[in-house]
This record gives sequence, structure tokens and C-alpha cells, in this order.
Amino acid sequence: MNINKDYNPPYLNSFLNYLSSVLNKSSNTIKEYNYDLVTFLKYLKTPSPTDANQEEVTINDIPLTALENLTLNDLYDYTSYLKDVKINDVSARARKVASLKTFFKYLNVKANLIKTNPAQYLDTPKIGKRLPKYLTLEDSKKLLNTVNEFNSENKQRDYAIITLFLNCGMRLSELVSIDINHIDFENDKLNVIGKGNKERTIYLNKACIKSINDYILTSSRKPVKNDSQASKMNPLFLSERKKRISKRTVQYIVKNYLTMMGLSQYSTHKLRHTAATLMYQYGDVDIRALQELLGHESISTTQIYTHVDNSQVRAAVESNPLSDFK
Repeated sequence: MNINKDYNPPYLNSFLNYLSSVLNKSSNTIKEYNYDLVTFLKYLKTPSPTDANQEEVTINDIPLTALENLTLNDLYDYTSYLKDVKINDVSARARKVASLKTFFKYLNVKANLIKTNPAQYLDTPKIGKRLPKYLTLEDSKKLLNTVNEFNSENKQRDYAIITLFLNCGMRLSELVSIDINHIDFENDKLNVIGKGNKERTIYLNKACIKSINDYILTSSRKPVKNDSQASKMNPLFLSERKKRISKRTVQYIVKNYLTMMGLSQYSTHKLRHTAATLMYQYGDVDIRALQELLGHESISTTQIYTHVDNSQVRAAVESNPLSDFK
């Protein structure tokens, strides 16, 4: 979904430009900020839960004074609205609060458009730590075999997609954006643009290189039309129409194979968790190396993978040199 800035008030568009030009945020991140703040501004106009037709609410006429006159209690009323009326879970509410805090700080400190910042002391909803869900090693092998045994014209493409997810732990957005010219076949690596518009290197093991090469050589990977925009970028994964494959299509592909295995509760993102977990459990991977591989900004995000295997905790205790001392 593209942003129609004509629907936004000027100060919101100014903030979005700041995110792009100064903070170098990715287009997806900017869309998320826009969605969160449009939701908030519509609430300011129609705070009553009975006014359900939010799509018709216009926000480009909301003056800055309406924001400057807000109190901290007004913002807590909004978070209650998100919880009780919009039925946002704690993660969604936390993201919207983070968007508000960044937005109001910009208006107050960076752009000097309002004199006070009502969100300065706004608390973020506490998110409890949840262990990631992932496929076991056996289930991962079974998934690859399921793809390999399935009679499909796009079998090699689908196999390469799932191989990259399970071996590299890349994000969905990173996978669909891969161009062939981004792959360094001589050194078995590629560069991707991750969260926050940050570039990083992903190293490809033998399974990844083989699956990519097998797919490129298939008839289903015919070159895209020379006069198309896609031909200039030369995307790796193509749709049936010989265009860059969409995130929605990849999600459907993965879901379809997982459903065949009776694992319909899993998704593409769970394959990223699976890759990280398997590397940590079986590869003796340093936590810092795993952080770099996954593209996590904070190591605290990566540390969830250090708690997923209780057998490792038991083994650590058993390996203590005093374990046999009597």
C-alpha cells in the first residue's frame, strides 16, 4: 500500500520526509509510521467507539494546536482505545506508542513546531518475552523433501526459496528483493537490504548455491521481457507472469507446503526462527555471529535463541568440572 500524502496534514508529511532523508528509514518502515499516525489522527477526530466508519474520516485539516493541547492522559486514553476497541495486542500497541513518541519528539525538538511534547513521559506497554516457534531438524528435512517430491513446474523455485529461508534465516522482504547480480557466485555470498535500510552480507552454503543454480537452469526461470523494469533488476525469484515474486505469493507457497505436512500454524517468519535455532543448537554459533547473520540491531533480540533448548542448559551444568566431585 502506497502513501497518499494528499490525505495527510503537512506536518505529518514533513515527519515522513525526515524519516526518509535524515534517519534513512526503509519504505516499509515509513509506511508503518504513516499507518500508525493516521490511525491516531483519525482517533482525535472520532474518539467515540460508535463512530465505526473510520475510512471516511479526513485528517489533513487537523491543526498543530490540536496536538499541542493534548495531555498525557489523552494519550493513555488512546492506548486504552487501541486495546479495548481496536483489539490491538500488546506488540501492536507498543509499536504505535513508539511511533507517537518519535513523532512528537520530532515536532517538539527537531522541527520546533510545537512547544511541548505530550508523549515525553508516555510509557510503552510491557511485552512479555516469548520463545520463538520453530521447526525441528527432522521437520525441516521433511519440509525440503515434501517440496522435492511435489510434482510442480515451480518445484526448483520453491525448493530454492525454502532452502534459503532454512539455511540463511533471511527475512521475507530480503528474499523477494534478491537480484541475480547481487549474488557473488565466486565467493558464495550475496548482499541484502534489511530492516532500517541497512545492507549486510549473507553467506551461502553448498545447499543454497546448488538450489539457486538448479532453479536458474530450469525452464520456469526464463528471462523476463527485455523491455520490462524487472529485466533491468534481474530478480532471482519470478512469479508465473515472469515478474519479481511478491511477498504474498511466497507466503502462500510456504504455507501450502507446511499445510501438506500438518504444520499450518507455521509461517515464513517461523522458518527464519528455525534457521537461527538450528544454527545455534547444532552449529556452535557465537551469539554475536548469529546477531550479524540475522541483521538484528540489538543483541537482546538475538538472545531469545539461547533459551530455546533446555538440553543445552542441562549439558552446560553437566560439563562443569565439579559435576563429579563428591
